[in-house]
Amino acid sequence: MAEGDRNEPINEQVVANMYSAMRNELNQIYSKITELEMDVSEHSLVINAIQPLDPSRRCYRMIGGVLVERTIKEVLPAVLRNKEGIEEVIARLNEAAERKKKEISDFEAKYKIRIRKSDGEVKDDASKKEGSSQGVLVGPAGSSE
Repeated sequence: MAEGDRNEPINEQVVANMYSAMRNELNQIYSKITELEMDVSEHSLVINAIQPLDPSRRCYRMIGGVLVERTIKEVLPAVLRNKEGIEEVIARLNEAAERKKKEISDFEAKYKIRIRKSDGEVKDDASKKEGSSQGVLVGPAGSSE
């Protein structure tokens, strides 16, 4: 590392690492949202399957890795509460994803970051699909990679 680099508050490699970390965080948020949406779908299937049944009928529910016998009257409200809780978490994660996207956008603008596609084309953030870009991080014009 050259002496000049130590005096600079931030160098290209640090910017690239920070940008990569922020993109990874956003991808993790999207992965968690997808996972939770699948859980909501499963909860909906269970609710639709047991709602029309007799409330005194026996059913089985997995709680903490243990299968327990309960009645539909006991299980249905708990499944509904769980589904609502998961939907609230999804809403909070969507808000976090929007904040992270804005943070990434501000970071890209501050450091003039552009994503170079594999065919050599350079695209702005406005023209790429949300959370699905695959590319190479490039520094400001005139710098070496």
